[in-house]
Amino acid sequence: MSNPSSSTQPTDPNATETPSTEPKPSYVKLAMRNMVSKKGISLKHFFLTTAGLLGFLVGISYLTR
Repeated sequence: MSNPSSSTQPTDPNATETPSTEPKPSYVKLAMRNMVSKKGISLKHFFLTTAGLLGFLVGISYLTR
């Protein structure tokens, strides 16, 4: 008879399951690595977010004075 688990083989011939002793990197570690490799974009987004948040808070404080 057919083994149902044999039909779940990877379709990519280069994908081999090798046991890795290293754990998967955490989300924070991947995010930090991504920020380091794309500094200009990350800094631009940080400053735009900061300016937008400050503008929003100043606008709200002006409207509710």
